[in-house]
Amino acid sequence: MFNINWDKLGIAASIACAIHCAVMPLFISSLPLFGINLIDNKGFEFFMIGVAAVLGILALRHGFKLHHHRYIPMLLFLAGIVFLIAKEIVGNHPLWMIVAAVVLIVSAHFVNYRMCRQANHCHSSDCNH
Repeated sequence: MFNINWDKLGIAASIACAIHCAVMPLFISSLPLFGINLIDNKGFEFFMIGVAAVLGILALRHGFKLHHHRYIPMLLFLAGIVFLIAKEIVGNHPLWMIVAAVVLIVSAHFVNYRMCRQANHCHSSDCNH
């Protein structure tokens, strides 16, 4: 049976987001040569934030529901998503907002992963599912 490790998928998505934020300016600066303009494309950026949010919520929900029942990873993750959205709204793309978002999102997945591994009560009598 094929099992998805949602935390590893979330960490990979967060790292892909960090690479996207770091490399995309270099890559997209050459796209106008081919008639493609993604620079300051708010729709594309919000789409990428949405994809990251959906994957992250699925990953963290799995850990919360089946293992540790703690909100800390989700709060860290949502704070990171808020920084990503704020970065788009501010408009001049402050680097510190990107760094804060990536650190919070990766930390959320790491904390969730650790909490899932430490949850030794899963599916015992004190577990409410």
